[in-house]
Amino acid sequence: MKDTQLTYYGRYYEPLKQLEQEVLGWLNERVDELDGRHQERPVEHIRSRIKTAEGVQEKLERKGYDNDVETAFTHLSDLIGFRLVTHFVGDVYELVKSMKSDTRYRVVKEKDYIALPKPNGYRSYHVILECPFSEAPDGVLRVEIQLRTIAMDCWASLEHEMRYKKGITNTTLIEKELKRCAGEMASTDLSMQTLRDMIRQ
Repeated sequence: MKDTQLTYYGRYYEPLKQLEQEVLGWLNERVDELDGRHQERPVEHIRSRIKTAEGVQEKLERKGYDNDVETAFTHLSDLIGFRLVTHFVGDVYELVKSMKSDTRYRVVKEKDYIALPKPNGYRSYHVILECPFSEAPDGVLRVEIQLRTIAMDCWASLEHEMRYKKGITNTTLIEKELKRCAGEMASTDLSMQTLRDMIRQ
């Protein structure tokens, strides 16, 4: 996959990798800040990736844009993506607050799918950051950060597998059950948050 990315991104690949590592370091600083406050690391793990060439091409084509890297810099906000998986819902909101209070990168867009889930039951908090990037036509690149609990991440992984696996015959039943499970998981997340708040009082 790396060879394909190198071919597609060309001279932009290394600057993108550098920005990925810089933002990853910044996110770890936000996590460490909360860790120091509560004496408990709030994040189970952080993952990052540069979007595959196939993913970029498909998205540009779907949106009706020219298929080149410079166009992707301007019109896509997830060429670089990050996912933070937390133990509790409250940690998601504390991390978002920390991101917004730090001035190194600018939060330009937020979508709270935890408070307002998607119709299929998907829950997560999405943040778009604007980062200085001299290689882009306008000097900035937008990157996407997804924050979710362990339960939300488990659900999203299964839903993703169902959506992209070929040959599934009972998708209607699975979708219905996934939506039901999403509600149950959200209820459990809320109960666990309440219990932690009670313990910390």
